[in-house]
Amino acid sequence: MTHHRRGLRRLLRNDDLLEAIERDWKTAALDDKRVAMLEYALKLTNTPWAMTKEDVAALREVGFSDRDVFDIVEVTSYYAYVNRIADGLGVQLETWLPGG
Repeated sequence: MTHHRRGLRRLLRNDDLLEAIERDWKTAALDDKRVAMLEYALKLTNTPWAMTKEDVAALREVGFSDRDVFDIVEVTSYYAYVNRIADGLGVQLETWLPGG
């Protein structure tokens, strides 16, 4: 079990939901707040130039505070940064990780 999976398992405390998210988060039984957060993070990751005030407003509409939005942006951006550093240096996944 990777440490990301362990962390998510600890946060969710629901193995069935964890497995559903691993299969396809878009069909997992997630609440509107989590779906909005994941959709936002996906857009920020894949098309950061397309982000608008409306994307932030959508997070606020489901109950995220300005601090929450900042945290979502910061964590999403950090992972994009770290992955690009690793990709740029040709870092290979550990052999014990899927795809490694």
